[in-house]
Amino acid sequence: MTIYDSIGKKYSTTRVPDYRIVKTITNLLNLPEGIKIADIGAGTGGYSLLLANQGFNIYAIEPSSIMQSQAIQHPNIKWKTGYAEAIPLPDDSVDAVISILTIHHFSRLKKAFQEMYRILKSGTIILLTFDIRLAQKIWLYDYFPWLWEDALLSLPINELINLIQTNTKKNVEVIPFLLPHDLSDLFAAAAWRRPELYLRPEVRAGISSFAKFDQSIIESRVNLLAADLSNGAWNAKYKEILNLTEIDVGYRFLRIF
Repeated sequence: MTIYDSIGKKYSTTRVPDYRIVKTITNLLNLPEGIKIADIGAGTGGYSLLLANQGFNIYAIEPSSIMQSQAIQHPNIKWKTGYAEAIPLPDDSVDAVISILTIHHFSRLKKAFQEMYRILKSGTIILLTFDIRLAQKIWLYDYFPWLWEDALLSLPINELINLIQTNTKKNVEVIPFLLPHDLSDLFAAAAWRRPELYLRPEVRAGISSFAKFDQSIIESRVNLLAADLSNGAWNAKYKEILNLTEIDVGYRFLRIF
């Protein structure tokens, strides 16, 4: 079973697309309705659906049948089974490409960026990614240190930019994305102000860094978090974070144009 299938079983219940992410995507694209967008690593199609509802025509590219089976069908969305390294679309066939929190799953980044460039007519590529080196080290990594360690395996943002520029011959603009406290898309650090959510198995199941780690270790750390939330230890040590409405934990939009 691939990691896509593992995290995809109940993915749509906890990875609900967030309207602020969609708004940022559309603002950065700055393109009219009716254009063709390829959504690479579309998952269950949440972001594809919200963009389709705004009048865009979407090619949703996703390798996992389990992910695709949870998608809500829409006349403006065409689903295609495939990987970023071999996108099943012709050359110069779309006006824009998006990839939301997926590039850490790509097996060959260089090839993936070449493929995005190949299918693009002359428009923009929008990525949402992260560089943990830019992050404030919050409580989450004290309880679940492998989340930090796993994130360090991803390329630093400056190396990622160099790789993109080399393989697309395009410029790259970096836009910090401060995480709101009430994100609906519960990716790794999304519940930074809601620690109780990490006690829920379905939330952890939708986060790849949890899904692929030793489940016995996860269970012991979850039990520790539950105890500390119950006895007040978490609040005594980390309560200041509850006063924040947003936080920079290393997430970045990349506008490639």
